[in-house]
Amino acid sequence: MGAQFWSAFIPCQANLTVVTDDVRFTLEQVDLIKNIVRAYPDTFELATSTHDIHRIFKSGKIASLIGLEGSHQVDNSLGNLRMLYELGARYMTLTHVCHSPWADSCSMPPVHNGLTEFGEVFIGEMNRIGMMVDISHVSHDTMRHVLRVSKAPVIFSHSSAYTVCPQPRNVPDDVLKTLSEKDGIVMVNFWPFITACAENATISQVADHIEHIAKVAGPKHVGFGSDFDGITSTPEGLEDVSKYPDLVAELLRRGFSDKDVEGVVGRNLLRVFGKVEEVKQQLRYLPPAEDKLFLERSCAVGA
Repeated sequence: MGAQFWSAFIPCQANLTVVTDDVRFTLEQVDLIKNIVRAYPDTFELATSTHDIHRIFKSGKIASLIGLEGSHQVDNSLGNLRMLYELGARYMTLTHVCHSPWADSCSMPPVHNGLTEFGEVFIGEMNRIGMMVDISHVSHDTMRHVLRVSKAPVIFSHSSAYTVCPQPRNVPDDVLKTLSEKDGIVMVNFWPFITACAENATISQVADHIEHIAKVAGPKHVGFGSDFDGITSTPEGLEDVSKYPDLVAELLRRGFSDKDVEGVVGRNLLRVFGKVEEVKQQLRYLPPAEDKLFLERSCAVGA
């Protein structure tokens, strides 16, 4: 393991108007991640850039990055988004299993049919500050909408191929083709439910998803997105990161080149992250976005 993302995750509320403590709990998650990294300085070091990842990898430590799994964790605030970036968060998933007030999740009937106007502003601000836009968990229409408006490549932090397993969490072929044109990446999820559409899966079925994405989008647009910290079961033969070499061996057996595999295990994500950093530099002249999203919170009064 050379680098990993720690997921600062808070479950979402189905009611978009309810007042929550999500920002506070997210800050506590970020604090916990930083405390873990501090507690094991010989193993981990916090990374916030591609330069950090390369430097930490050369030192023999694991580069530790922070991701946010749902925009509910910033309470739809551009200011909160910017502050969490300053604290080290380098990607944010736009939704979890609930809609945000400006983007549809794949887990509920659509409300916005993609992004709202404020959602487009939010994507623009993520581009401006250099935070990777993660479109795992979003609806297919939201995927397409984000790919139209984002100035930087986007990621799927833990999704798989819809053609191989037709589960709403997974990425359809038309989106894979657009993702390739936009130079993004799908980090393949290992959860059997979206790998095999069943309770159990094998390492070979995970490789099926990687192979399909590589055929449709190209081998530069796929990676490992295990979701080990969020799934309830794992494929047979792929129980933890110590099994990664076996997955690499399976890809080589299927005809992936050494260069292809180097990309899948890390270089592809580093390329995408680097391009997000380049877009940040290109947009540095822009002022912070100050748009507000006003929600009716009256139903939560007295709760």
